[in-house]
Amino acid sequence: MNKLEELQQLSKEAEICNKCPLWKLRTNVVFGEGNADTKLMFIGEAPGYHEDQQGKPFVGAAGKLLTELIDSLGFKREEVYITNVLKCRPPDNRDPLPEEVSACSYFLKKQIEIIDPKILCALGRNAAFSLLNHSVNMSTSHGKVYQLDGRLMFVTYHPAAALYHGKLLENIKKDFLELKKVYETKLLEDEKENLDKKEQEQLSFW
Repeated sequence: MNKLEELQQLSKEAEICNKCPLWKLRTNVVFGEGNADTKLMFIGEAPGYHEDQQGKPFVGAAGKLLTELIDSLGFKREEVYITNVLKCRPPDNRDPLPEEVSACSYFLKKQIEIIDPKILCALGRNAAFSLLNHSVNMSTSHGKVYQLDGRLMFVTYHPAAALYHGKLLENIKKDFLELKKVYETKLLEDEKENLDKKEQEQLSFW
């Protein structure tokens, strides 16, 4: 199977998941969408009302802002991959509970494994916490890069938080400027590494 087919199969598993009580409340599973071959993957914390209704991630006002921020990187939304830690909406949009994160972790881990992005972008405190397995202070951690299982993980605010607080909106825009630099630097490093490998292979023939 190719990456898209693997994701489609995983999505079918998520649609029948009942590992935590949230399955009883959902209208739709919100699995994720985008380019299965992308180098850049965005991870939020959980679906909201509009996402639950449509079965797609980031489709409300926060989704509109995220799309604009992705545009600022030079990408179209469909060129990256977008998902959440939880695939079902928590009631009243409360924070995910530890047992819910644990129950849903299989799906996120498999998505990352299948897509194999170079950079993960954690959108908000809960997404960063779930990926790093330790709490983060967003005021000091946003715009920072972490190493995670051989990948880079960039932390920024959740778009919804930026909509409610004007200062955070400016911060998240600055963070995405930094994310663009991180992405371009990573691409250059990978290109150099590939060239070095080719040179070594060519030398080995002699």
